[in-house]
Amino acid sequence: MPKEVSPGVLALRKVVDDVYADAREAKKQGKLVGWSSSKFPCELAEAFDLNVMYPENQAAGIAAQRDGEIMCQAAEDLGFDNDICGYARISLAYAAGKRASRKIDLETGEFVIDPNSGKPLKDENGNVVIDEATGKPKKDPKTMKPYIVIDDIHEIEALPEGREKELRLNAIQPYKQMRIPQPDFVLCCNNICNCMTKWYENIARMCNIPLIMIDVPYNNTVEVNDDYVAYIRAQFDNAIHDLEKLTGKKFDQQKFDDACKHANRTAQAWLRVCDYLQYKPAPYSGFDLFNHMADVVTARGKVQAAEAFELLEKDLEKAIKEGTTTTPFPEQYRVMFEGIPCWPKLPNLFKPLKANGVNVTAVVYAPAFGFVYNSYDEMVKAYCKAPNSVCIEQGVDWREGICRENKVDGVLVHYNRSCKPWSGYMAEMQRRFTKDLGIPCAGFDGDQADPRNFNEAQYETRVQGLVEAMQANRK
Repeated sequence: MPKEVSPGVLALRKVVDDVYADAREAKKQGKLVGWSSSKFPCELAEAFDLNVMYPENQAAGIAAQRDGEIMCQAAEDLGFDNDICGYARISLAYAAGKRASRKIDLETGEFVIDPNSGKPLKDENGNVVIDEATGKPKKDPKTMKPYIVIDDIHEIEALPEGREKELRLNAIQPYKQMRIPQPDFVLCCNNICNCMTKWYENIARMCNIPLIMIDVPYNNTVEVNDDYVAYIRAQFDNAIHDLEKLTGKKFDQQKFDDACKHANRTAQAWLRVCDYLQYKPAPYSGFDLFNHMADVVTARGKVQAAEAFELLEKDLEKAIKEGTTTTPFPEQYRVMFEGIPCWPKLPNLFKPLKANGVNVTAVVYAPAFGFVYNSYDEMVKAYCKAPNSVCIEQGVDWREGICRENKVDGVLVHYNRSCKPWSGYMAEMQRRFTKDLGIPCAGFDGDQADPRNFNEAQYETRVQGLVEAMQANRK
């Protein structure tokens, strides 16, 4: 029986699907389509009715679809070092025209099946069917998949119209993240990560398109001082001027005000959704929040996103009243998951947690997208509050507050090779958590997009160690 999906989740899926579909349609009509960093002020683009895609979301989606490694390798073949962010490598490969495609036989028009894919074939009694010739389990043909190879969209588009062009276009992986339009401009804000600056400069250079940049300095103090506000506000104003030149339109104050209203409404609903993890047992898992991050990033400035998150709130309120949860096991322990998930390895992350009754009831990454403000200056300050742009004291305070509110028994820390600014001070964070909260922590090595940097055996061992420490702590 297929898993039941709540009305709020269905509404959010539609919102994101519509954003992708609108961008593809805009490109067909010759309209501008841009790429934006996830924490560039979306309100500015909304004021000009621009269609915008988000490479971080795209890269996470590609990684979750198991094409992260081949796209990272494509970027490395272009000369980009494998030590840089996996999201950046996927995005740079995509910007260069590289696509993950199903291998196709141009003579027959059929996909070339990878013999290593597929699940064992089972009979009507659920027993694995053995091939008499080889003595090995037969593969279920329904689950066998083509080889995945790298193709070049520029090379395909240069082909004359005909069968080969059609076959190769259709062979590109069909999910939406592998089919976003190439950019006509890029919007970059380095509040989320300083890697953004060079990443987006390279996209602009490779595609020969304009780059609109907003620099948000690192905050050494908890409060954002007035000099920072003036500096960043001037860049907001300059970005508006650049967007006027790019679009040939004048800045529309009413559309901007509407976008701010919708973005605040979305952010407030999103933060209330995040707060439902405080219930014990929780009505859902932090992994569900990770899945909804694409929604809050992609469509934060749209009223449809606000309405969908408010519908999700109602779903969660109903779950609390009925005592139901999306977590498919009894909750025995509650942990904070620190960092970005390993998208290519989500089942591997989840399996040992499920086996030990560990639910993720606190995450740092998700609520960081809840920008709430009442004025232009407050909007500037809100965009300064990204996890990688605040001082360590602010970072510790945020995390310990979430741990207390969400009643966690321990912390699982992802030392993410792709996110060095985030992972760099995690050892000190772990020390603070144990000292201040009296809870155990365990760290594991991994990567948000490149599966080559994740060791499943190490992860399982660290989870088991954390469980044993939480058991001892409880006693």
